[in-house]
Amino acid sequence: MDRIAVVLFNLGGPDSPDSVRPFLFNLFNDSAIISIPQPFRWCLAQIISLRRTPVAKEIYSHIGGKSPLLQLTEKQGNALQHELQDIGFIRTFVCMRYWHPMSGDVVKKVAEFAPDRIVLLPLYPQYSSTTSGSSFNEWRSAAKRANLLTSTVAICCYPTEVGWIEAQTQLLAHSMKKVSNKLKLRVLFSAHGLPKKIIMAGDPYQWHVERTASAIVGHLNIEDLDWVICYQSRVGPLEWIGPSTEEELARAATDGVAVVVLPIAFVSEHSETLVELDIEYRAEASRLGIVEYVRVPAVGIEPAFIRGLGTLVREALSDDQCFRCGEHGVKKICPTDRLACPQ
Repeated sequence: MDRIAVVLFNLGGPDSPDSVRPFLFNLFNDSAIISIPQPFRWCLAQIISLRRTPVAKEIYSHIGGKSPLLQLTEKQGNALQHELQDIGFIRTFVCMRYWHPMSGDVVKKVAEFAPDRIVLLPLYPQYSSTTSGSSFNEWRSAAKRANLLTSTVAICCYPTEVGWIEAQTQLLAHSMKKVSNKLKLRVLFSAHGLPKKIIMAGDPYQWHVERTASAIVGHLNIEDLDWVICYQSRVGPLEWIGPSTEEELARAATDGVAVVVLPIAFVSEHSETLVELDIEYRAEASRLGIVEYVRVPAVGIEPAFIRGLGTLVREALSDDQCFRCGEHGVKKICPTDRLACPQ
């Protein structure tokens, strides 16, 4: 029976107030986030992390002083391991990009497991060089240092994977029922934003987000559904892709509609959902006079989502590509101008 390691990638988050600054430093010292050479990037990351630490600590204070992302990702890993128990000796490993457990330590644990095959599965359905791409690069460097040569396939993206879309649609439909039937509503598909220059350089993230939103709307099958894609979490002086979630809240207030906010690029609850969407944007909606504000939960361990991840892994194991898209039978989904696509 084959021994199979499935490595789940996610962002990571501080596990205590004292780890907030080093977490931020790791984030801003990533060349995929700030693309200037060393030692300038190191110096800038020190400055930014020092300045942002008080703000970030305040954010995390609303959710117990730390991120819940590791524990939630471990639950997803356990659920996926159970889903795949029929295909071999499966073990899932959680690998975070900016806080523990990170690639160096996880590679060692995978090597001790001695798998016959390794599947790299980012918990970012939409590919970006700043998320999945950065995680893949870090993993390759760590695997090379550890001389881990096991056959490996990376699932680069799955913006319209059936289980992912089904889970989102079910949660959205349930949340829409919470809005008074006397009110008109608008669905805000809120995704984490990116600087516009990254998209202009060929990153497929925004195109993938648009595919996800369209797939959910199609699966929901509600005639004349009022919906829009928007972007949250902007930081810094650069121009970011839009419209922003704040702008769409203001437009909803002007139009007199209730809003149902779905975090379209997040599969787990963390600071961007539990604080930014649930506290900050809810307060902004109240200030603007929005009649109702409902937030759709992240998919977490929804059965359809876990089944979808299982399908991705099964198909990856039947393939000998180094990278594969998560759309059944399609080698590459990105248009040719999406130059940052790893395919």
